[in-house]
Parts: sequence; structure tokens; C-alpha cells
Amino acid sequence: MAPAQQGDVLPAAARPPGKYDDELDRLFGAGGPLAPNVGTYKPRQSQTEMAKAIASAIADQKVLMAEAGTGTGKTFAYLVPALLWGGKTIISTGTKNLQDQLFLRDIPTIRAALRAPVSVALLKGRSNYVCHFHLERTLNNGRLTSRDDVGHLREISRFIKMTNSGDKAELAKVPESATVWNLVTSTRDSCMGAECQYYQDCFVMKARREAQQADVVVVNHHLFFADVALKDTGVAELLPSANTIIFDEAHQLPDTATLFFGQSVSTSQVLELCRDVLAEGLAHARGPDWAKVVTVVEKAARDLRLSFPDGGIRLSLPQILPTSSFFPALDKLKEELSGMITVLEEHAARAETIEACRVRAQELAASFEAWKPDPKKPKVGGEDAAVLWVEAFSSSLQLHKTPLSIAPVFSSQREGTPRSWIFTSATLAVKNDFKHFSDQMGLTGEPAMTWPSPFNYGEQGILYVPTGLPEPNSMHYTDACVDTALPVIEAAGGRTFFLCTTIRAVNKVAERLRAEFAERGLDFPLFVQGERGRTELLDSFRNAGNAVLVGSQSFWEGVDVRGDALSLVIIDKLPFAPPDDPVLAARIEVMEKQGMNGFMHHQLPEAIITLKQGAGRLIRDVEDRGVLMICDPRLITKPYGRRIWQSLPPFKRTRVQADVIEFFQPGTIADAADLNA
Repeated sequence: MAPAQQGDVLPAAARPPGKYDDELDRLFGAGGPLAPNVGTYKPRQSQTEMAKAIASAIADQKVLMAEAGTGTGKTFAYLVPALLWGGKTIISTGTKNLQDQLFLRDIPTIRAALRAPVSVALLKGRSNYVCHFHLERTLNNGRLTSRDDVGHLREISRFIKMTNSGDKAELAKVPESATVWNLVTSTRDSCMGAECQYYQDCFVMKARREAQQADVVVVNHHLFFADVALKDTGVAELLPSANTIIFDEAHQLPDTATLFFGQSVSTSQVLELCRDVLAEGLAHARGPDWAKVVTVVEKAARDLRLSFPDGGIRLSLPQILPTSSFFPALDKLKEELSGMITVLEEHAARAETIEACRVRAQELAASFEAWKPDPKKPKVGGEDAAVLWVEAFSSSLQLHKTPLSIAPVFSSQREGTPRSWIFTSATLAVKNDFKHFSDQMGLTGEPAMTWPSPFNYGEQGILYVPTGLPEPNSMHYTDACVDTALPVIEAAGGRTFFLCTTIRAVNKVAERLRAEFAERGLDFPLFVQGERGRTELLDSFRNAGNAVLVGSQSFWEGVDVRGDALSLVIIDKLPFAPPDDPVLAARIEVMEKQGMNGFMHHQLPEAIITLKQGAGRLIRDVEDRGVLMICDPRLITKPYGRRIWQSLPPFKRTRVQADVIEFFQPGTIADAADLNA
């Protein structure tokens, strides 16, 4: 066999043997230490092969992109080599929930099974830790508006006396979305740092010290990239000594990195600053009329928000009409902010907190000033090209400066100290081609490997694309989807995820299903995204056993419902990014100038990776059975449709509703017709 070239997708058998292969065969084998410690553990060849590839990348301080199909057991496949041979290891995952799962469940399990003497720390962003200073200030000034907040504050002040970590995830009695958290946690702007009287007891500092000393540190992607950009999360201090960096759920990295390598400033930051200036001014510096000082700035910030009538608007700078009130409103805000800075400069010596406000005000003013085209940099294309755009929410306006490509910035981050970089996910490739991901991340030419799922998709499930649905842009499309889905939901006995590409569709589907279930006497509990927290919705869904859950993006990935509770996943539309996205439009413009097709080279691969995530919710275990119903007729009618369904798991395929109804009859597996028939 010819040696594999760098950048090839290597079949597992083509990998040269590594120094740890024999040991990994023993550890993952039937007689190894994992089986007795992990109740459900069964040896899987794909898991062992993946662990060997990761161990080799660690030993050789190399990069590896590793795609592992659902059910491979990728978490254990990277944890075993990392805990044994990874040295100082940073593991970054997609969400705080996954961080907690790794830290509280997966790592302790593997550490106990291997008897590995490694220390582990959990590091989150500062907004996750109660701040002694801000808690005391909130207790003293009593500016709480609701009874809920008063009760939550009582729980938090009790919690702070008992907790070791100060991590709000430990305090289940106060919901993560409670507004009071903003008043009892610090931001980079509002932290007093070493000047704070509580510095020695600070939970953020304690978490960072523990991370410094630990062998394995669990972070999340937001934290990792916020650090690379802001140097404010404690990861910056960890990076120089790290030997191994593992990104789990790595398919999320391009979006997360784009968020942090760009710059954003918002009117809500100005309003928060005004709130603090008023409090600190009144407390420490008599003289100025502080209410008057902040009122003019607050009004200018609100006027800037009101220069766009509605929330939910996203416009690039060239799309904003030259006659728009946005431009004079932006100038007015800069002017009023400058006036407030002058007053703060006069009184900064009176208190450290006033000086901190002055620094924040200057940084905000600089951010607003920087939001304009740089005449020295190219408009599109080029390494430093960025797109300027605004986003209007119901009560704030954000100004963004987003890089068109993160590859140059991320490549420079990887230079320097030799170490291994592992990127793993169930969805990195499009039909075994990693080019889209590797180009985005600046990993072109680096090794990539893929391990298929051990599940028997042909026996366990069906891909169903119904006939007779209108084009997705037609007015009654969502109604038509619901009409077609109802007999299938009924045949499945509920047990359904209905995944939509927009919040509007979520609300429409929920409204229709609620009415139809009542009219038809169907006793399926209905859970809708936004009505409760995500974790609570999922727990209720699992416990019900016959429920229907309607959700959008946040339920397309990172959700694990095994067994009979979920047997039908319905997807309303192919998840193409909205065409009015200013960053997407600018990226496509650059690609087309380079002679590429923006749709085929960017939008389609992105949609396929998202769709693979949504489809991955269905079959989570060897015993699971179910139907993936994709309503969108473009899967069949468009030339690119074939590329999409060939990237999905190899389910049986049908367009006949009767096949699906039969599949749900007890004890049958339908002989599904082929999609092409």
C-alpha cells in the first residue's frame, strides 16, 4: 500500500502502528479495566482505532482531525490517551453542560478505571462564578425589582457560605436565566482585580489557580477563544505549558472563533456603564450632578438603538442608507460619552471604582470609534479583511466588526510551542471530505481520519422524504409540513422531535400541533423551546415517554435521548444560513471573486454539517429504532440533494408514508423503497 499523504482521509487500517497500540488494545479489550468500571461498556474496534490515532498524534505532537460517527465512543477514545500520555492537557468542549458532564462523570470514570493519578480542574467564564464584591453591593443597595429576585438573592447569599467553587451551576434553586445573576457576578469591565478587598477569596481566581496546577483542564470553546482574543479567561496562562489541546464538538469552532476574533460593542454595555457610574459617583464623589451626567449618555444610547425601528435586523455598513438617523445618532453617542469621560477623569482619584468606570468608558469610546472602514486594509479578500455590520435586538443595538476568515489568526495561535492539537466531532466532513472545515480553521494539509458509526442504520431506521410538499419559500409551507407529519407522529405514538430552522416556524408548528392534538384527542405532551429551560424540557420529554418537542437550533445538537422516548425526528427545512447574513454575504463575495461558487463551496457544506447534527439525534444506541423525516422537497428535486443525503447515515430510504406507518407497527421493519425510485 502506498504511504498516505498529509491531508488524506486515512482509513484506520492504513495508519502506521503507534508506540501505544498494544497497550490500547489491552485497555479497550474485553478483559481490560474499562469493562468492570463502565457498566454498559463493550469493546468497539472503531473506538480502539480512534484512541490509537489520537495517542500517535499526542506522541508526535501533531494535528489530527478525527470524525467519529455516533456511537463510536469518541469521549473515551480521546480521554484514555490524554489522561495517560497527554501531559498538561486542555480539553475544550461545545457547551457548559458538556463541560460539567466531562468533569463530573466521564473523566472520573476513566480516571478510576485506569487508576491514573491525574488532577483535573474545571474552568468557566467569570460570569459563572458568584462575585463577593457585587453580591455585597447588591445586598446593600437593594435595587431589586421583583419578588423572584429577592428570593433568588437570599438563596445566593446562603450558597456563597457553603460552596467551594462559587459556580452557579451548583445552585439548582436559582435558574440560570434569572436576571439577578447579572448583579452578583463580575464582567471583565466591572472586576476590581487585585485591588478588590475579596481578591484572596475570589472564586474566579481560585478556579484559575486550580487550573494552573491541574494536569487536565476542562474549558469550553467560548472561553478558549475569548481568551485568545481578550486574554481575560485564565486560558492564556495555561496555554504556554499545555502539551495537548483537544477540541470536542470541533464543528462549532469556526462560528465560535469568528465571534471572538471579531469585535463587538453594544448600547447595553453603555447603559450598564451608566448604571455603575451613577452608583459609584453618588457613593464617592459629591459635586457633579451624576444623574444629569449619565442621563444624556443613556438617551444617546437609546436613540442609537431607535435609529432602527425593529429588533431582529442585521445590516452591513453598505446596506445602511446614507440618510439613516443611525449615523448622526452614533456621532451623538460618541460626543456624550466623551463628555462623561471628562467628568470621570476629574474625579477618578477619589475612588478606585470611579477610576475603573473611567477605564471602561474609554474602552467603549475606542470601540465605537474603531467601528469604521480601515482605509489601509482591503475591502474584501486579503488576510485582515473584515465586515462591518449592525444587529438590532428588542432593547439594544450591537455594532460588529467580523473577520472574513479566521484561518490566519488561528494558524498564528498554533505556531510556537510544539504540541498536539486534536479536533474531533461526529460531523467534520462532507462525504468523508474535510476540506470545508480544514480551510476554515487554517488546517489545510493536516491529517484527517474518519471512523463510521457501529450502528446498523439500514436495520435501525428509515429516511423518509414525503411527496407533494410545496417549495419551502411558499406561504403555507409550514402548515403543509404539519399536515404531512401528523399521521406519522400519531403512528409513532408521539416520541417526536420536530426541529425547525427558525423560531417563527417553531411557534407556528407548536400552535398547530396544540390545536390538532386537542381536536383529534391525542394525548401527547407538547414541549416547546422557550417555554422552559433546555435541560428542564429534555428531562420532561424523557420522563413523559410519548411527548413531542418542538425546537430550533439549540436542539439540533448536543442532545442525547436514548431508547423509546425518541423514535421520530422531523426536520422542516434544509438548514441553509439566512441569505441576508452580512458576514455570509461578504464571504460569498470573496469566494466568487476567486472563481469559486459560494453556494457549493460554503453554504452547502455548512448546511450538510448542520443537518448531520440534527439527524444524529435519532439513533443514539444499538437498540434504538426510528424515522428521520425531512420535509424539504429540495432533497429530491435539486441536483445538490444527492450530495446531502449521501452525507447522512445509510438509512433505508422511502417516499411512501405507508412504509413509515408500517415501520412503527410492533415487531416490523419495513422494506423501504429507494429514494430514487
